[in-house]
Amino acid sequence: MAQGADTAVTGAAELARDIAEGLASATTATERAALVPAELVDAIQRLKQQHDAVILAHYYVAPEVQAVADYVGDSFYLAKLAKSLPQQTIVLCGVEFMGESAKLLNPTKRVLLPEPAADCPMAHMVKRETVDAARAEFGDALAVVCYVNSTVEIKSWSDVCVTSSNAVKIVSELPQSHVLFIPDQNLGRYVAEQVPQKHVLLNKGYCPRHHMITAEQVIDTQEAHPDALVLAHPECKAEVLAEADYIGSTAGIIKYAEESDASEFIIVTVRGVLYELERRCQGTGKRFYFPAVRPTCVNMDMITLEKLVRCLETGEGEVEIGVGEAAAAQAKLTLDRMLEYAAK
Repeated sequence: MAQGADTAVTGAAELARDIAEGLASATTATERAALVPAELVDAIQRLKQQHDAVILAHYYVAPEVQAVADYVGDSFYLAKLAKSLPQQTIVLCGVEFMGESAKLLNPTKRVLLPEPAADCPMAHMVKRETVDAARAEFGDALAVVCYVNSTVEIKSWSDVCVTSSNAVKIVSELPQSHVLFIPDQNLGRYVAEQVPQKHVLLNKGYCPRHHMITAEQVIDTQEAHPDALVLAHPECKAEVLAEADYIGSTAGIIKYAEESDASEFIIVTVRGVLYELERRCQGTGKRFYFPAVRPTCVNMDMITLEKLVRCLETGEGEVEIGVGEAAAAQAKLTLDRMLEYAAK
């Protein structure tokens, strides 16, 4: 790398470190994002140009990381988008399975994770024998439907992937009458309720962040804010969803709040979504509340501006698909089928 580029990178890394103290004192997501100096934004832009890179970020990462990303969205949006971008390097600010999905869909591109250790516990919560037993019992009448929040290996055991934004649509359109939904029991149960014509078998996996939210916490928040609508993610437990006025993906929750005539909302998902809610509803006076135990994804929180800069600078965190060619091809097929069904 040229000396001028070295200087720019060093400056970017120092700027990213310097704002850490201010981030801790910010009281809103918007305030955190506003602390990102223009000099750092410019430095990141130069690094992207040098490396033909694009930055994608999930709604759950920190506001300041979302603020410097080129595209921000939920898992489905990012998976779909990754296939259409011209850049040869994709920097994905999200957890490991998101980087793996981007690499499967873009095998010739370089995919980087700013924090490779950021993982999703639920992505591992299914056993091969669960899948094998269901296939043995139902044969060709069974479809194994895999939530995209899963490892490459688990995807390779499956027939089609889904996200929380398209699971109901895809399951309803499958030709098979029996469905094994892996790994998330809560999303699987919600899908089963929406598609009663299918026999849906559930796995025992769950998102620890959503699973910890209780109906009592939501009811307490409702009592404190009686005019607020409850917007909940389907990874929550059934008793929590029973309190909701709207159930949907992170993108769905944001869109609902943005378009609603209501002015107060109780948000029942990971707190990272607050930045996009505040950004889209700026100037409307809309207010957002969370249950008393505000859910945070400790793995998404591991992704920082400093790590993003280092990733761009060095190329660290490159995603490698850790399964054989046949398994990788099957895993990719599940994602391709998801995109095909979603496009119908």
